[in-house]
Amino acid sequence: MKQIYANLKRYFIATDKMLLLAVMLCSAISCVMLYAIAENELIDKVSHGTFRTQLIASGLGLCVVAVLSIIDYNRIIKLWWIYAPIALGLVLLTFTSLGYKRAGADDQAWLSIAGFQLQPSELLKLAFILSFSYHLAKDEENMNKLPHMLLLCLHALVPIGLVALQGDYGTAIVFAFIFMSIILSAKIAMRYIVAAAIAIPAACFLAWNFLLSDMHKARILVLIHPGTDPIGLEYQQDLGLSALAHGKIFGAGLLDADYYVTVPEMHNDFIFSFVGQTWGLIGSLLVLVLLTFICLRVLTSMMNSKNAQGRFICIGTFGMLFAHCVMNIGMVLKVMPVIGVPLPFMSAGGTAVVCMYTAIGIVNSTRCHNVRKYRVFYDAEPEN
Repeated sequence: MKQIYANLKRYFIATDKMLLLAVMLCSAISCVMLYAIAENELIDKVSHGTFRTQLIASGLGLCVVAVLSIIDYNRIIKLWWIYAPIALGLVLLTFTSLGYKRAGADDQAWLSIAGFQLQPSELLKLAFILSFSYHLAKDEENMNKLPHMLLLCLHALVPIGLVALQGDYGTAIVFAFIFMSIILSAKIAMRYIVAAAIAIPAACFLAWNFLLSDMHKARILVLIHPGTDPIGLEYQQDLGLSALAHGKIFGAGLLDADYYVTVPEMHNDFIFSFVGQTWGLIGSLLVLVLLTFICLRVLTSMMNSKNAQGRFICIGTFGMLFAHCVMNIGMVLKVMPVIGVPLPFMSAGGTAVVCMYTAIGIVNSTRCHNVRKYRVFYDAEPEN
């Protein structure tokens, strides 16, 4: 018991307390925002139950972080054959009668099981980061041989293709960004980078002409030609910008409903607009600083990782967080199309919150288990 206590103490010393503090502050701000939306009755579907769900999900997420940080990530990653098929299976269930579209969404990406709503693509992101990191770490020396590179690309195309078939193009882009972040951090040959640079315009041409619906095309075109939208697609983004402007420097405060601009999905994808209304430019900058700090701390863990698996996990998590932040805030600022990507640790949604915390827990495990002396249940010599 003394040995376990000593190792737990070492774990606490090794854990990235600044990263956890930043994540917890984001969750605290989220819960405050959701409480204010419910209290002011700004959106019919947002009640105090939404606030409680977010609070419970954040608390559960912290517990997950504590548990995963203690477990060696090298052991977690080897269990890909368990969690990857489960995540894929849940995504496939969205194509059955169990899958449904949320109100106001374009994608059938949710499951309703025993009264609980679940977004399996969030679980698939974690499974992909871990399984792809393991795959590439085992094959990095051979990755530039064409058969091996094709297998790596196929590994990525499976989740990208599935979520695209759901109609969730925002999440598909996140998966693509995770893939690019990890593979560019490996020993990839320049010829593949050049080939990708040539292929991307062709892929965009094919997507525009054969994949995207007229609605998705209109959302992109309206950014190029604002004010030319005949069916009101930019209405939500205009409201989001108006909400940010109403907040001015210091905001309207949390309980001044007469002052608020009500934005559709202001509790979810557009929560950043509500932060701007209530806390103004100061609050918006605070959220931006916290999210930037979280991304940079994850990158710091990557640079300190002792093996390829740890590096790839961290850079994959960074890619996921960075893509979410850029696309979500870009939506609100009307520099990117409305694409349905939540703001990490801020937007309402139990599945997304717990999964984001899970990713942070695994990143923290790479920090805590850089050397064996931080493993909780035994001591050994440092790893090379």
